[in-house]
Amino acid sequence: MVRRVVRDDAFLRRAMRDHGAVVLRLALAQTGSRADAEDVYQDVFVALACCETDFADDDHLRAWLLRSTTNRCHDLARSWWHRHAQSFDALALEVAQDDSDEGTAIAPAELWAAVQRLPERYRAVVHLRYVEQLPADKIAAACGISESAVRTRLSRATRKLRTYLGGTR
Repeated sequence: MVRRVVRDDAFLRRAMRDHGAVVLRLALAQTGSRADAEDVYQDVFVALACCETDFADDDHLRAWLLRSTTNRCHDLARSWWHRHAQSFDALALEVAQDDSDEGTAIAPAELWAAVQRLPERYRAVVHLRYVEQLPADKIAAACGISESAVRTRLSRATRKLRTYLGGTR
């Protein structure tokens, strides 16, 4: 399949500079593999280069990139290769530390290990809410679900995380 590039280099560089880190972090959170995340990152920006969508503003572009990243991660998770190959690298995400978290008894590594145990549909909303700090409406647009579904998934993910972490907090 031959795709035609319709975006100029300046647009792509600006999109990668402004949104590339978000795309890569979401892909890392979804795939759990640095190599897979980098492949997703590349696929998403190649798709952007060939996409003929007229973006209304920067928020529209960001929503498109997040949705494309989520979709590509889903495609990867369903692929034969992904289901039959093992990942050899460990997920290395840094948790943003607030002043309000000083008394937390859960180590960031333990928390992210628990997040990785969540089903994929919960990992995406948890990542977008707590790492990217997006509101429910933006998460809904990025994931292609309703705002109430976002809130439900966050609630269910929180319950599962409490169970995984032994009822702590």
